[in-house]
Amino acid sequence: MTTVTDVLEVPARRVGVLRRPKATTGFWSWFTTVDHKKIAIMYATTALAFFVIGGVEALLLRVQLYGANGTLLTASQYNELFTMHGTTMVFLMGMPLAVAFGNYLIPLMIGARDVAFPRLNAFGYWGFLMGGIFLYSSFLLGGSAPNGGWFGYTPLTSTGLDRGFLPGHGPDFWVVGLVMLGIASTTGAINFIVTIINMRAPGMTLMRMPVFVWMMFVVAFLTLFAMPIVTAALIMVYFDRNFATNFFVAANGGEPLLYQHLFWLFGHPEVYILILPGMGIVSEILPVFSRKPLFGYAVVVFSGIAIGFMGWGVWVHHMFATGLGPVAISAFALSTMIIAVPTGVKIFNWLATTWRGALRLTTPMLFALGFIAMFTLGGLSGVLHSIVPADTQQTDTYFVVAHFHYVLFGGLVFGLFGGFYYWFPKLYARKLDERLGKLNFWTIMIGFNLTFFPMHFVGLLGMPRRTYRYDSGLGWEGMNQIETIGSFVIAFSVLIFFVNVFYSKTRGEAVGPDPWDGRTLEWTIPSPPPEYNFEEIPEVESIDDFWHRKYTEDEQGRLVRLPSGGAVAVEERTGDGHGDGHGEGHGEGHGIHMPSPSYFPLVVAIGLPIMGYAAVFQMWWLAAVGALPVLYGSYAWAIEPQTEPET
Repeated sequence: MTTVTDVLEVPARRVGVLRRPKATTGFWSWFTTVDHKKIAIMYATTALAFFVIGGVEALLLRVQLYGANGTLLTASQYNELFTMHGTTMVFLMGMPLAVAFGNYLIPLMIGARDVAFPRLNAFGYWGFLMGGIFLYSSFLLGGSAPNGGWFGYTPLTSTGLDRGFLPGHGPDFWVVGLVMLGIASTTGAINFIVTIINMRAPGMTLMRMPVFVWMMFVVAFLTLFAMPIVTAALIMVYFDRNFATNFFVAANGGEPLLYQHLFWLFGHPEVYILILPGMGIVSEILPVFSRKPLFGYAVVVFSGIAIGFMGWGVWVHHMFATGLGPVAISAFALSTMIIAVPTGVKIFNWLATTWRGALRLTTPMLFALGFIAMFTLGGLSGVLHSIVPADTQQTDTYFVVAHFHYVLFGGLVFGLFGGFYYWFPKLYARKLDERLGKLNFWTIMIGFNLTFFPMHFVGLLGMPRRTYRYDSGLGWEGMNQIETIGSFVIAFSVLIFFVNVFYSKTRGEAVGPDPWDGRTLEWTIPSPPPEYNFEEIPEVESIDDFWHRKYTEDEQGRLVRLPSGGAVAVEERTGDGHGDGHGEGHGEGHGIHMPSPSYFPLVVAIGLPIMGYAAVFQMWWLAAVGALPVLYGSYAWAIEPQTEPET
């Protein structure tokens, strides 16, 4: 049988024009598409929707804590919102948004026409969507939503058939939902790895790949090896809760601390799964708007790889208060200090890239610079946690809440916003409005620091994490009021972003294929890209190959644009035989054919939540019902031809 890779690599002269009966445009095409660009847009849209939901949950938490003895939420409601906020932001927003950027950009950046497994790519999205819907259905079906924290520590979540501390089905929804999301994440990781290894353009060696591709490559390996660890832990929690096993039940000989080891052996690589995409985005933005190559490209790449490797050796710094003994905590304190080295190297490389550059302070550049500043603050407070006595005092306080929000929000979210502003013209051939963009940046910068910087101080004053109310007279009220005001400033800033997107998608400044004077291959093709991406697979001769096609240096080392630079050729091709300008050309007329749409990935994904409900409520007949679309869809998927016959 012809493989996907074979289909994508067949020379144009050997391929006939194929006409496919399945919808390739319009509403229904989104349900059957295997185009990596459309799938990326669906990932981003869904993840942004969950971002709004998680943000509303955060606002409710902050209103509850605005003053002493808050009454908006009960303790149970607070725990549910706190758990779902953390779960949403990590598993339903952070990871999927990074996958969205990877899905759209990796094939374009490496000169490929699609990912290696387009239908598996579609299944990854539908599995993510079904997992998110399943998790949030717990508010209606679970008696309570998940309420054991986004980390689900035992024995809180696993105390046998009586369900002990957490009755109801909320924790079961959390366990099963995360397993479903893990399946989707793992398929995406496999797809990225195979695509990057096998489908790079001729001449694009590993050390000529864009840094963003490198960081997603590392993230894919981290995901591939981290998700099975937490999946095993979650399955054991499920069995403890529902079948009276004793993996983590101390009263019956289990070991609750084992769960923490398993969770954080996943959880700390997960931190880098979330932050490395932001690092990759910043590494692409800074050279373009500094008009300089990235300083120390190889060092930045190997620092990212080092972070990936070393991320497996620091998980116990989340457990310094558990009494592991001086030898273990000393070793992990040292590893926590050492992992700051490659991170610091990246920061100095980014700053050196901007040094004496011709800086253009566009919105993407502002978000990239904001990323560096906020992530550096988060990194510095993280190094403090390698000091065991300090960590022991701070570990259950708001100081830690401040730290990880500076790393994940100040890092990932700032990086993703910068990426949206930078690559939006490639999706829609229009720029996001710069005035709204800069307002978006400054309001989120102010709101972010108002919200999270005071948490350092209120944490040092002793305010514990995960508390739904506090007494007056403890000196915490003023700081919490500032934090709550800041959270609403963030919400206003996010609203500005959405207004900008909806406005600019149809009315923004129209631009050509290379509006920023870019350096990488995605700027060599029309905007929006045709379905097949490249009419001719490019040949790469250097790092930043597109830049070198456009510029050379004179005797004084000044940039001189070549008279027949690459951008000229791109502009001449724009709109010439590339379909309708919205990525729908399908290659007809060019002798290029692409994998045909398929609804079987969706069919398989539909079966997963049905089987999930069967596991939660132990309705095993329902598991058989859910298995039907999984088995049918998998079989049909396996025998469906990659392309449909000519009609």
